[in-house]
Amino acid sequence: MLVHPRFLPLADRFFSMYRQPHNGGGALVAYVHGEKVLDVWAGYADRDRRWGSDTVSLSFSTGKGVASTVTHRLAERGIVDYDTPVATYWPEFGAAGKQAITIRDVLTHRAGLHKVRGLVPGRTGLLDYETVIEALAAATPDPRRLRGPGYHAVTYGWLVAETLARATGKPFTELVREEIAEPLGMPEFWYQVPQAQRGRIAKLFPHINPGGLDWRMTSAILSFAGPLRGLAEAAMPDGFDELVRNPAVHDAVMPGWNGVFSARSLGRMYAAIANGGVIDGARFLQPETLDRMGTVQTRDRDYVLGVKLGWRLGYHPPLLASRVQPTRGLGHYGVGGSGAYADPETGLALAFVTNRLGNAVTALGDLRLAKLGAEAQAIVRS
Repeated sequence: MLVHPRFLPLADRFFSMYRQPHNGGGALVAYVHGEKVLDVWAGYADRDRRWGSDTVSLSFSTGKGVASTVTHRLAERGIVDYDTPVATYWPEFGAAGKQAITIRDVLTHRAGLHKVRGLVPGRTGLLDYETVIEALAAATPDPRRLRGPGYHAVTYGWLVAETLARATGKPFTELVREEIAEPLGMPEFWYQVPQAQRGRIAKLFPHINPGGLDWRMTSAILSFAGPLRGLAEAAMPDGFDELVRNPAVHDAVMPGWNGVFSARSLGRMYAAIANGGVIDGARFLQPETLDRMGTVQTRDRDYVLGVKLGWRLGYHPPLLASRVQPTRGLGHYGVGGSGAYADPETGLALAFVTNRLGNAVTALGDLRLAKLGAEAQAIVRS
């Protein structure tokens, strides 16, 4: 473990979250200007297994930030271009009126393809990458995309992965290894987890069902409820509550939600972003790429989430339990609590992974990372 003396209050807040077995476990890593100042873990990875230094966790939408970073690494070398239509790389995608949809549209959730509910048949149909890709290529975009973003809660990862695979001729998992894991010297950026590493994965609990209610019934009801219909369409496919616990998710490529990471791997990636694109003297991203990544692309109301989130190119702003929010920050949080972000203004990068989904009220999210981020931000600014 590592705790810089200035960050003792942050470590104390983290440890206080994991005092009892029912709190589960987690890990927290912080960097400031490229220097690691915090690397801690606590709690339980499973009922009879403590969280260890090498524990990793399924982190849901946290993985969207990693997939986005792969895109930027390729874009700065001219392999892909933000404003080129996706169909240029993936011709089948041009069907059903999608010829003009660009990579920028995908990164900012303006492709109009947020619907995952009913996208493919069967309760485990989302495990079949090729079937999902064919369905997305044939899908008709939601016309609301022309007025603003609609959070692609699950489909985002497939859209990015297939576009980049077509552009490079390489499987997406190979791109993640070449563009992220190897340059950063951290292997734990997994969408398909190696068999030999699966014993390191923390067990998720207690459930992902909103309020503990029956998933099928709740998602069906919400899909007919006007204000919440978009969220049900985008994030609540039939059988998803069972799918998140199916070991087969670690065989599939579903970059919108099935990424497995350590806090150390996420922290190192965002540390490079927060430190001008450099980590340990090695350049990871160019300054001009960082400027593009962090520029707000749309301030319009998101028709799925119902809020104006200020999407960057593949990231959202950090959400802190504080009156002062980072103005240049970017990252991605995941359902249940995990997440990571970079704040180039202060040089702070923070990464948090956990297996305890949400709190006693809802598994969908809570304020753990928001409070940890506020504490970290206060220390750095003091």
